[in-house]
Amino acid sequence: MSSPRVRKIADRIQVLVAEMLERRIKDPRLGFVTVTDVRVSGDTQQATIFYTVLAGTGEGAQDDETALAGTAAALESAKGLIRSEVGKQLGMRHVPTLTFVADALPESARHLDEVLARAKALDEEVAARRVEAYAGEPDPYKKPRDADEEAADAAEAADPAAPAQPIDPVDPDEV
Repeated sequence: MSSPRVRKIADRIQVLVAEMLERRIKDPRLGFVTVTDVRVSGDTQQATIFYTVLAGTGEGAQDDETALAGTAAALESAKGLIRSEVGKQLGMRHVPTLTFVADALPESARHLDEVLARAKALDEEVAARRVEAYAGEPDPYKKPRDADEEAADAAEAADPAAPAQPIDPVDPDEV
């Protein structure tokens, strides 16, 4: 857990770097950069700056990768200027070393969206199958029964080997 002082320094570095990228750095390789997070070590000697890049008019992943590579090169070349400005603005004796890292959050979010969409489609398919093939009677609720049906069920329950209908006794004279 970081101390409140380290968290304040990290927040201030995030604001300063974002302002520098917006106003002072004029590198054509620099895409539309968003500083998503800054993490400063406990001794304030290292600062890791996480960023995302929005590709301009990209139609595919190749354009995104090109924009990300160009932005990474531009940030690496402007690292010294950014670090000196951070040192001036913070007024610290030892300025943290800056490391720029492309944030993997957008790719993770995109992957999760795809997984959730696939799960939703499978759930809808299972629900459609459930409606089509109902397992059981069409009307599962009990209904009142007639007295004749109850008597027949009672006789069957008393002697399961006996036939369901009583047999008329045969008169020996008729045979």
